[in-house]
Amino acid sequence: MQTVIAFIIIFGSLVFFHELGHFLFAKRAGIMVREFAIGMGPKIFGMTKGETLYTIRLLPLGGYVRMAGDDMDAVELQAGYRVGIILNENEEAVKIYLNQSVTHPNIVFLEVERADLEKDLFIEGYDEEERLVRYKVSRNAILVENGNELMIAPVDRQFNSKTVGQRAMAIFAGPLFNFILAFIVLAALGLMRGVPVAEPIIDDVMPNSPAAQAGMIPGDIVTSINGQPIDSWNELSGTVQQNPGEDLSFIVDRDGQNVVLMITPATVKDEAGEYGQIGILRPLEQNPIKAVVFGATQTWDYTVLIIELLGKLVTGQFSIDALSGPVGIYKATETVAQHGIFNLMNWAALLSINLGIMNLLPLPALDGGRLLFFGLEALRGKPVDRQKEGMVHFVGIVLLMVLMVVVTWNDIQRFFF
Repeated sequence: MQTVIAFIIIFGSLVFFHELGHFLFAKRAGIMVREFAIGMGPKIFGMTKGETLYTIRLLPLGGYVRMAGDDMDAVELQAGYRVGIILNENEEAVKIYLNQSVTHPNIVFLEVERADLEKDLFIEGYDEEERLVRYKVSRNAILVENGNELMIAPVDRQFNSKTVGQRAMAIFAGPLFNFILAFIVLAALGLMRGVPVAEPIIDDVMPNSPAAQAGMIPGDIVTSINGQPIDSWNELSGTVQQNPGEDLSFIVDRDGQNVVLMITPATVKDEAGEYGQIGILRPLEQNPIKAVVFGATQTWDYTVLIIELLGKLVTGQFSIDALSGPVGIYKATETVAQHGIFNLMNWAALLSINLGIMNLLPLPALDGGRLLFFGLEALRGKPVDRQKEGMVHFVGIVLLMVLMVVVTWNDIQRFFF
């Protein structure tokens, strides 16, 4: 149960921040946001506030921000439609009922002759006395069909009416907010737990570890390994990790005296390969400024690491079998959760960065794919045909679904068989 809660909180937070980026920059550009959804599939909770429907959906596998004009949601009133119109005190249509019987003291029925609900905002038609009448439509008018309400979207409130820059920023903001979330989590981690000290100082030695067996003690300062100067903890850990099973000569400063220790790093194996480990812990310090710097540098380091792994995947140095889907992420979360809240926070930040990078890949159906089309539009001076772009994204969605099935099947085989 603990793992389920941790998974829902982490994954929900990543999706929420991602969609919040889209939402805020869409609103900033004046785009109408019809729905802000967490999860996919059937709706289990919904609340309308202003012009946006906020929903939680059954499958915790993502989310979306539905923008006006971005999903072919426009409603056209064709000639011959019978509609019921409710007018406000300025004789503007504020609610339009489509093809249904409605009783209301101020309702007017029309057989539509002409209508424009995007640009000129009017309805023209014949009333019950066969007179041709014309009414202005409010910018916030509501269309009602079979009990479902939909606010009209004037053309200036639609996604595709905005500049390339505004549309690109509304899309880019999703991944951007994943990086911001990672920075916030890692900075908070630095404040709560402390920031790792840069110097190669030993804070603690694990019992029965190679370091303990060699006589290393807390407070030792490593100055060299195999004659090579060691000036930072990263140099210390890097040298140890790169030499599993190899005899290493450590020189440590112990109360002003140089002490020589021979240590053979234990060999540790995981999916990424094997590395050395001697069983020492790094000291931490409480410093708010350094915590903020730690959040930024760690976010950058994780970003570079993930990009490097992607490069290895593209060049064949990293097998697709090592990729994980929702099942693999759940199992990893279960393992991390057993090691405390700090490790869980670090894991959440890593996942957030990973989500941001994955969405920026220039692949159809992803944010990066859409940004690629915006780039082409900026170069050509005109947008790519929407039908062609839609077909490319559709193919991309199909391929991503196939990849998800393959990765999930690999996860199931790895963990349950």
